[in-house]
Amino acid sequence: MTEWLNVGKIVNTHGIRGEVRVISRTDFPEERYKKGKTLFVAKENGDMAPVTISAHRKHKQFDLLTFEGHPNINDVEPFKGLLLKVPASEEVELEEGEFFYHQIIGCSVFTDEGEELGKIKEILSPGANDVWVVKRKGFGKDILIPYIPSVVKSVDVQEQKVVITLLEGLL
Repeated sequence: MTEWLNVGKIVNTHGIRGEVRVISRTDFPEERYKKGKTLFVAKENGDMAPVTISAHRKHKQFDLLTFEGHPNINDVEPFKGLLLKVPASEEVELEEGEFFYHQIIGCSVFTDEGEELGKIKEILSPGANDVWVVKRKGFGKDILIPYIPSVVKSVDVQEQKVVITLLEGLL
């Protein structure tokens, strides 16, 4: 049975020429959404429908994709709300100290004094560096942790553990 990696979610159509609006879930949008690349739309019945990218562009916080053989809105309307996937065999090799989003989400976050803060529930990519969203243990607002060397001290994906140094204003 093939294992799949989630690379994005089709949240809407865009215009009338078959473009879809995607919230990207990949660390490598320029690689995953390259013209000629085949992705798979995960249908609700479990089928995987292959689609080949004919165009990709950024628009606000979305990736806009057009698929070969899907030239108008009626062709892509059924894809709304569905996930885009690739076979796990297409996982990209990482450099030392680099991680996939799926390896980080779910990790427990501890201060360098040993206090457990919560679990990483989401990763935002707003600009120069990623921001890890930590759901606190118990109650309270989520903690936003910038993924920068002065804050994130160690990441152990095997142990699902991240150690950070709390900077002024993070809590």
